[in-house]
Amino acid sequence: MGKMRRGMIIKNTSDRPVEIQMATRRLIVQSGEEKMITSEEVRDITLRQKLQVRAISIVRPATEQEELTLRQSLEEEGEQ
Repeated sequence: MGKMRRGMIIKNTSDRPVEIQMATRRLIVQSGEEKMITSEEVRDITLRQKLQVRAISIVRPATEQEELTLRQSLEEEGEQ
């Protein structure tokens, strides 16, 4: 069995808000703020572009519990 891909905690390292319009959702990350993204979103092209220009950086992999919590939250938002 292959290793399960994990989501990531990202951080806005710039001094202004960063908007990331991913295929799955739109994120606005304030200066210095950390947000979590799912394992699928880690591969999003727009997110990757923001990483390349260093508008955001990856802090660390998400824990299994953080990943579960985010997925449940996104499912609930989708149902509204």
